[in-house]
Amino acid sequence: MKSNLPPSKKSLLIIFYRNPELGKVKTRLAATLGDAKALAIYLYLAAHTRTITENLALDKAVFYSHYVDTEDNWNNDLYQKHIQSGIDLGERMLHAFRNGFKSGYDSICILGTDCYELTSGTIKEAFAKLQSYDAVIGPAKDGGYYLLGMNTLHVEFFKNKLWSSDSVREATIHDFNNLGLKYYELPVLTDIDEERDLPEELENLV
Repeated sequence: MKSNLPPSKKSLLIIFYRNPELGKVKTRLAATLGDAKALAIYLYLAAHTRTITENLALDKAVFYSHYVDTEDNWNNDLYQKHIQSGIDLGERMLHAFRNGFKSGYDSICILGTDCYELTSGTIKEAFAKLQSYDAVIGPAKDGGYYLLGMNTLHVEFFKNKLWSSDSVREATIHDFNNLGLKYYELPVLTDIDEERDLPEELENLV
């Protein structure tokens, strides 16, 4: 697949992935649907994320929550594999971005596996916009974001946030403005965290 990225730009896509364990993923979904269905939905979303990322012509890295699994469905030849490090989500994302920039990447985006509406095209758009913008954000309908990208490490993005709340996107955009950064907003999409977020095809998984 052709990339619409200039060859001079060394780009990295970071995917945050929680090791799939019954009762330990999608806990807000599990509260109303049960652990088994929550796990099934989580695995379906992870498979969707693999489908839309595996053919992207850029480097990709999966950061696991608890342990690196070299025998799972994330192809070892297509995805670098690392372990997340840090107390909260902000620290873990900061560590992943810092690791990427230290490894020589010029442009880095991060996403999770919660957004069923996310497409390869939206990810390509994010990296393309980083050719002319300092940062890019994919706003989620719940007030967070499904994607964050930048060309230079800004630790402020990962500090003083109430993670998993509806204030994260607004607080991050406030950081952009405070730092005088030129940023681009991608389309608003839905992160699937609660039963009300589910499209019909996922409601009937199990």
